[in-house]
Amino acid sequence: MIIQQLTNGLMLGGVYVMIAVAFTLAIGILNFLNFSIPGIFMIGGMVAWALLRSGLHWIAAFSLALSAGVLVGLLVYLLTYRPSGKSDHEVPLVSSLGFLVLMENLIVIWLGSDQQSFPALISDFNFRIGSIIIGGAQLLSLVLSLAFVLALSLALRLTNMGRQVRAIAESRRTATILGVQVGTVVPKVFVLSALFTALGGILFAISYLQVSSSMGENIGFKGISAMIIGGMGSIWGAVAGGLLIGIVEILSIRFLGADFANISVYGLLLILLIVRPDGLFGLAAVREKL
Repeated sequence: MIIQQLTNGLMLGGVYVMIAVAFTLAIGILNFLNFSIPGIFMIGGMVAWALLRSGLHWIAAFSLALSAGVLVGLLVYLLTYRPSGKSDHEVPLVSSLGFLVLMENLIVIWLGSDQQSFPALISDFNFRIGSIIIGGAQLLSLVLSLAFVLALSLALRLTNMGRQVRAIAESRRTATILGVQVGTVVPKVFVLSALFTALGGILFAISYLQVSSSMGENIGFKGISAMIIGGMGSIWGAVAGGLLIGIVEILSIRFLGADFANISVYGLLLILLIVRPDGLFGLAAVREKL
């Protein structure tokens, strides 16, 4: 039974990984806590559901949902981050929070506030290993999450674009002196972050077959917690934090009850901040970057 719960926790953690990595890209590179990320997560799931309900093929529906998430990410950059780029960090943070509230209310007006059932694209898609049952959709979600994170990590280390991004993460001023076109690279970071976030929303919908206008709020807090637990600025730390939170949440539900799930998760965060403020993979002297 404990192995089954650990398996379920890993499956849930795969969703948190996507959001934690999106937050890591924003704060690790731009030093910007982008509060619109939970809204983009919700956009991914809700737009995919609405398009599937209208009869669109799932490939087209998911592609348009990802495009909608990327569009919102660009709007956040154009309307919040770029105009206040030389202001205090709190200014774009508050503006992005306004974007979150705006997106949630627009979706409520368009699609309503009720929780909706997401259609199962493949029925009875489960695997059984002995007494352990693994949901095929959840497993696919976890595998895709880790595959995209691996591709991102390799791209950041092996491509010219990745080297520019890491240069900006270390020092924007030095990167500019070295010839990095910061004004061109930063929008791409927003696009990449939005893509990860919207994909996370779609994977959550596929895995748990439900969407709502408020689906991003709880997931967003868990994503921030995963980023902090793993070590702010560390992509693989975000992965470890997301998987750990998923396991802790499922084990809490199993042994303590659903009411204790959030207490356990945020209690873990509080204890870790006291014992190891820089997170599991953070560096004490200098923050690890990507």
